[in-house]
This record gives sequence, structure tokens and C-alpha cells, in this order.
Amino acid sequence: MVCRLGTVYFIIMGHHCHHHHHHSIADGNEKKIWIAISANMALTIGQVIGGIVSGSLSLIADAVHNFSDAASLILAALAIRIGRKPADQKKTFGYKRAETIAALINLTTLVLIGIYLIAEAFQRFFEPQAIHGWVVVIVAGFAFAVDLWTAILTYAQSKNSMNMRAVFLHNLTDALASIGVIIAGLSIYLFGWLWMDAAMTLLIAGYILWHGLHELPNVIHLLMNGAPDNINIQDVIQAMQKEDGVENVHHVHIWRMDEQRNALEAHIVIKENSQLDPLKEKLKALLDQEFSIGHSTLEFEHKRCSTAC
Repeated sequence: MVCRLGTVYFIIMGHHCHHHHHHSIADGNEKKIWIAISANMALTIGQVIGGIVSGSLSLIADAVHNFSDAASLILAALAIRIGRKPADQKKTFGYKRAETIAALINLTTLVLIGIYLIAEAFQRFFEPQAIHGWVVVIVAGFAFAVDLWTAILTYAQSKNSMNMRAVFLHNLTDALASIGVIIAGLSIYLFGWLWMDAAMTLLIAGYILWHGLHELPNVIHLLMNGAPDNINIQDVIQAMQKEDGVENVHHVHIWRMDEQRNALEAHIVIKENSQLDPLKEKLKALLDQEFSIGHSTLEFEHKRCSTAC
């Protein structure tokens, strides 16, 4: 039987020193997002008009995707603003996961749009409609320029944020979709291949689905408190048990509080006559330096009670 010392040590490291850095990144992201929102809303209106005039499904499909981009950008901007709120009594870990929730909504929307476009494209194969190819090419060319610019605008931030990565993927798929629409428009204008409109819509939809389904598991993993991919729990346990004074480590849980912060809770059985405070500091430094775990909750237990209790 193991008897607890009755003291729970909360070891929190690294949060305050990065606080202002995270805020500056979020501020920069939000400004770029609002610029991209304006561009995508203007582009959506232009593409809808162009799609109606030309009769092109692929152009309207691209417009629908652009509208979803604008909506996803608004959601991402709101999530960044919410994520800046400090922790309070109701959200003791803070609001950073608002960005992860936004990423989940955006990626789910991306998948639904892909499924919708596939259904519409198959219908066009059986019911082809007259299309003005030159209108398609002009509008899609303008769309490609805007989509490429907004994708470049959000690329740098997409490396460190699921929220921004979802936004970037929306804009990247739009840029590639615009290239497809241009090809379809040229094929219709030069050769009269009406089927190219539906075929290109299928390719666009397939690419949208691939990206959405590829990113969704990562977002769900974080929301399910999954362990970071780069941290092996057994490696953490073995490293902690190698410290002098540690008899056993059990009841270990590791999860990601958000995309920048890892957390751990564990029970530490210490040997008789071990110095608790120095041991605590060693474990704290080990977790932070070796595994980038900056928030730890450690409950210490003492083996000497195994016979007395």
C-alpha cells in the first residue's frame, strides 16, 4: 500500500515568458485575416455574377468555395480574438482552444463543400449546359490572382496554428481551383468541350476533400486531449524514474492544452529520505527541457508508508 504525502505540487513553466509573443502573433494574424476577408467577399460577388452570365458550374462552385473562405476567415478572426482572453474561473486554462474549434468547423465545412460539388458535377455530366468559355477564363484569372495573394498572406502563420492552417488550405484550394476553372474555360472556348466544366469541378472537389480529411484527425486529436505526436509517454516515465530519489512513476497523463503548450499530470513515488524540493526542481527542469512540457501537476507519494498504513 502506498501512502500519499498529502501535497500536490503545481509546476508551471514557460507560459508567462511567451505570453506577449503569442499576442503579437495573434494580432498580426488577425490583421491579415481581415484584409483577406475583404478580398474574398469582393471576389465571391464577381464570381457569382460571372458564373451566372457564363453558365459555368465550375465558376459558381469556385464562388461558393470563396464564400466559404470568407466565412472561415471571419470565424478564424473571431477565434483569435477569443483566444486572447485570459484564463478565468470558468475557463481555467484560458480560451486558446477557440482557435482549434474554429479549425474544426472550417475543415468540416470544407469536406461538406467537397461532397456537394461532387454531387453537382455528376449531375452536369448528364445534363450539360451552354457555357461562355471566355467569361469563365477572365473571371477565373482574376480569382486566381486574389486567391494566390490571400494564400501567401496566411502561409507563414499556417505553420504554427491549426486555425491558420485551415484558413490557408481554404485559400490554397481556391487558387488551384481557379487554375482548373481557367483550363475548363479555355477547353470550352477553343474546343467546345462542355464536359470539362463538370470534370474540373470533380477534380476541385476531390482536392478539397483530400485536404479536409487529412487535417481533421489532427484537430480532433487535440480536442480529445490526445498526447503530442512528438512525445512518447514511456520515454517520459523512464526519464523521470532515472532521477535519484524516484522509486516509481505512474498515473501519467500527457496532453496538449493548445498548439503551443503541453501538459502532464503524474503520481511520483519517492524513496525514503529523499529531499522533496530539490527532486521537484529536477523533475520540473527535465520535463521542460527534454520534452517541452511546461505545465505539470505532480502528486508525490512516499513508499515508507507501505507497511505502516
